[in-house]
Amino acid sequence: MMRSAGGSIMEALVSTQWLAENGGAGDLKILDASLFLPEMGRDARAEFADGHIPGARFMTLAAIADPDAGLPMMLPQDEAFADHMRALGIDSGDRVVLYDGSPLHSAARGWWMLRVFGAEQVAILDGGIARWQAEGRQLETGNLPYDPGDFATRSDRSGVRDLAAMKANLDSGAEQVVDARSPARFAGSEPESRPGVEPGHIPGSRNLYYPGLFHSDGTWKRGKELAAAIEAAGVDIDRPIVTTCGSGVTAAVLTFGLHLLGRQAALYDGSWSEWGAEPTAPKELGPKELGKA
Repeated sequence: MMRSAGGSIMEALVSTQWLAENGGAGDLKILDASLFLPEMGRDARAEFADGHIPGARFMTLAAIADPDAGLPMMLPQDEAFADHMRALGIDSGDRVVLYDGSPLHSAARGWWMLRVFGAEQVAILDGGIARWQAEGRQLETGNLPYDPGDFATRSDRSGVRDLAAMKANLDSGAEQVVDARSPARFAGSEPESRPGVEPGHIPGSRNLYYPGLFHSDGTWKRGKELAAAIEAAGVDIDRPIVTTCGSGVTAAVLTFGLHLLGRQAALYDGSWSEWGAEPTAPKELGPKELGKA
C-alpha cells in the first residue's frame, strides 16, 4: 500500500469503483499510458481524444525515451523524464493512476518508469479503460488544458539491468531471466521485426508470455492464482529475477505482477532489441524445457 501526504491509502492495483470514487481528489492524477506497435494499426493519441477516463492526461510512452540510445523505449535521463511529467501536470507527491487500452498492457511500463524516477504513489487501474467502458462509466473527449507540475526526480536505477549486467549473469546465474515475449519469438521460430536483430532468447532464460497473468476480461490474476501462473514457467518467485521482452514494455508487466506478490524484480531495459542485435551476445533457439538450466 501507498500512503499519500494527506493520509489516504492507495493500493498498487486499484479498481474502477475506487477510481470512480476517488478520481476527483486534488492529489490524484490519471494517465492514459496506451501504446500500440506500428503493425497494430492503431493511434493511441487519437483514441484518447475520442474517449478517455474523465480527468486523464495522455502519457506518450514512446516519446519518454533516450533519443541517443539507438534503441526503442530506453529510459531517458532524469531531467528529461521530469520535463515530461511536469508537462503532464504531475507534482512531486502526487498519487498517479495509470491505465491503458492496449493488448500490451502498457500501463505497466509507465508504472515502472515512474517508480524508477522516484514516484512512490503509483498504481495501475485493474482492467484498464475496457473495464471502465464495460461498466457503462462516463468517458471524456478532447484534450483539456492543465497547469504544469513541479515533479522532481529521485531516481533509483538499482533495479535496471544493462547489457554488461546481463552478460555477467550468464556466468553467475545470480538472477533468473524471465522473458515476456510470445513462445514463437522466444523459440526463434518467428522472425524479428527490427532490422539486424537475430531471433532466439538469452541462454538459460525462462519464457513467461505476459497475457498469462490476466483473466479473459483483462483484469489481473491475484494471489495464489498469479503465483501459479508465474511458477508454471519454471520460475522460483523467491529467487532474484530480472525480466526482459522485446523492448522493455511487456517485461514491465511481469515486474508489476511480481510486485503484486511482494517481490521486487529487476528489468533489462534494452531487452531483445539490444541483445538480439549485439554480435557478442549469445543466442539460444527453441523452447525452454522445464527442469533444465
